[in-house]
Amino acid sequence: MKVTIIGAGSVVFAKRLISDILSYSELQETTFALTDIHAERLQTAEKMTKSIIEKNGNLAQVEAYLDRKQALADADYVLNLIQVGMHESTLLDFEIPRKYGLKQTIADTLGVGGIFRGLRTIPVLLDICKDMEEVCPDALLLNYTNPMAMLMLAIQKATPIKSVGLCHSVQNTAEELASYLGLPVDELEYKVAGINHMAWFLELKRNGKDLYPDLFESMEKEEIFAKDKVRFEMMKRLNYFITESSEHMSEYTPYFIKRDSLIKDFDIPIDEYIRRSEENLKHFDEMKQIINRNESFEVEKSHEYGAPIIHSIETGVNREIWGNVLNTNLISNLPENACVEVPCLVNKRGIQSIHIGDLPPHLAAMNMTNINVQQLVVEAVLTGNIDYVYQAVMLDPHTSSVLSLNEIWDMTAELIEAHGDRLPKFTKGRNLAKKAKAVSKSL
Repeated sequence: MKVTIIGAGSVVFAKRLISDILSYSELQETTFALTDIHAERLQTAEKMTKSIIEKNGNLAQVEAYLDRKQALADADYVLNLIQVGMHESTLLDFEIPRKYGLKQTIADTLGVGGIFRGLRTIPVLLDICKDMEEVCPDALLLNYTNPMAMLMLAIQKATPIKSVGLCHSVQNTAEELASYLGLPVDELEYKVAGINHMAWFLELKRNGKDLYPDLFESMEKEEIFAKDKVRFEMMKRLNYFITESSEHMSEYTPYFIKRDSLIKDFDIPIDEYIRRSEENLKHFDEMKQIINRNESFEVEKSHEYGAPIIHSIETGVNREIWGNVLNTNLISNLPENACVEVPCLVNKRGIQSIHIGDLPPHLAAMNMTNINVQQLVVEAVLTGNIDYVYQAVMLDPHTSSVLSLNEIWDMTAELIEAHGDRLPKFTKGRNLAKKAKAVSKSL
């Protein structure tokens, strides 16, 4: 069995996934093919993988390629961990909007930062899928890169490659809910569905008993509410708990970041992802030094879904995971031209999405405020129409709660110019003239 890891230079996350795979005895003879566009990062990832293999009995093999297509040849599974533009592009996603008075927290899923991350990443991911069609057409693509819903919608609309988007927000939130309720997480029973980073705990039980009354009671405790202010505030209004953190959720809505008083009241960490990105750079440097000194490093089994999926498909063990897939009437009151996050059965037959039916109408309506933006970003890339970029930013819930239309248009034009060749080639739309004018002014 061959597993190709694209963006293997994300060594901390790659370490987690490789260790998870080799924790299964049936998968210990895996061949790992690593690829990255950065030679130094790739070399570090290769050394790290060799160390993990040694700790697991030296049965697996590792190969490293700067040539992506070589790494993909004859792969059975492809793990995508790329971040197009890295820290440099992340800074642009925050700094330019900040000039216009638009503050962000994470900016990797929605908001203007999420939109431009999607615009940078979708073309690269579609190129990866084209390579897969040529050299490993039957492989399963497991995508971990954000913005998840935009990327998966583009893949599922534009390519025949088998794919699923994987996140850890369901697992993380289950653990957080268990802590708020004072219960072991393995005693929780839950039904979750929606879209990535805005899926809903539709049911939350223990031994068949509804735990929502207990969760509402726990929320009244100041020390509990303070841990997750935005999500608890949304639960007050919507009656359901959401799957992504308060810092994420605050920028998927128009309610929390439009005034400094709200930011203070809800403890919203503005520019949080910049800090995390800087920490990631430090972690890479630390990991590189540890590996170069041949020192041991900690390896723990994670709750990521990648390795269990591979194990279930290879062995036939039945598992339930949450995956991001095309909405083939799985959630019947969300559009089929959307990516949804739903429970999936995994075994030798692959990944089988589970039908949910209708979401409560107010939850579907909340999801639609994000889906509208996701669809326009994907259409911008697939059609080459630049107008959809401006209109996606215009419809973004947080952006539209802060900026005027003129400010949105000017900010979008500046971001398009700043990101330059990392964006798709746009060939249509009335706003092409604005782009051409901006380019000529910079020459």
